[in-house]
Amino acid sequence: MIAMPAGHDGTDTIETVRAFNRFYTNRIGVLDRAYLDTPYTLTEARVIYELAARGSTSASQLTEELSLDPAYLSRMLKAFAGKGMVDAAKDPADGRGRLLSLTENGRAVAADLATRSRESISTLIAPLDETERLALGASLGKATRLLGGSENSPAILLRDHRAGDMGRVIASQAKSYVETYGWNAEYEALVAEICANFLRNFDPSRERCWIAEQHGDLVGSIFLVKGSDSTAKLRLLHVDAAARGHGLGTRLVTECIRFAQKAGYTRLELWTNDILTAARRIYQAAGFLLEKEEAHHSFGQDLVGQIWALDLEGWRAPVRPPEALSPASGTPATQPA
Repeated sequence: MIAMPAGHDGTDTIETVRAFNRFYTNRIGVLDRAYLDTPYTLTEARVIYELAARGSTSASQLTEELSLDPAYLSRMLKAFAGKGMVDAAKDPADGRGRLLSLTENGRAVAADLATRSRESISTLIAPLDETERLALGASLGKATRLLGGSENSPAILLRDHRAGDMGRVIASQAKSYVETYGWNAEYEALVAEICANFLRNFDPSRERCWIAEQHGDLVGSIFLVKGSDSTAKLRLLHVDAAARGHGLGTRLVTECIRFAQKAGYTRLELWTNDILTAARRIYQAAGFLLEKEEAHHSFGQDLVGQIWALDLEGWRAPVRPPEALSPASGTPATQPA
């Protein structure tokens, strides 16, 4: 079961999905008896598509993967065979099984259905400009990943910052801290100030920002900024909720430490708050030591600020569990500055 945020029972999302289903099924004509002006229903067209895409398959595989009633599928395949569209041959891997494949006539029907489908979608999106088409494609891809589960999640990539990234960092962090901890707009202002100073004073030889991206979405970030000639500061570690649980926070911190070493720093500092327990565990595992803590009132909350530091001379990355090394990893970690 997926837990809903406080105050939300999922009703709005359910009704939105239902409304989209009604809209889209009507727009693409799936309610018509003659799908795409052919003699076939949508289900029949889907079975023909699967047979064309697979080359050969069994009725049991079609039943399972398309969630079809076996008797209904059997009648459909019998009708296809009667029209000379489907052949059945003995399965060499299972003497009792039969493999289904399209005949030349069946492949011609599949090709015609594919052409009609592409033309239908082309007409549907014709009024959209290039930007709108790209946005539509990205949104549909995201919906597929969200509803399809982790098997549809691509690897998380780390890259340098680009134009527009700072706005995304500010928005994602502000939203996360407001929803999770109830912090006020002071925190968003702080993140905006840090990002602005980073861009204004950026020294690529001694400073860096890492953007963690998954299929075009920002899912994490971290900054290394100059404090002095010998001391660097780790700032704004954040991992989005959608990417947590597999080590992305550890990966970001490790990249930050390694860069600090190569840049010639001997000490790495960070400031965080004691309520950010997941982030603190990452810092401790990396070798950071708590040097100071002090109560303060910030972001509309009573907090305990902490300063952690790491001696970079001779530092080596600790051994991490295998999941932390995954390119598609993520972990619940955030720290404000």
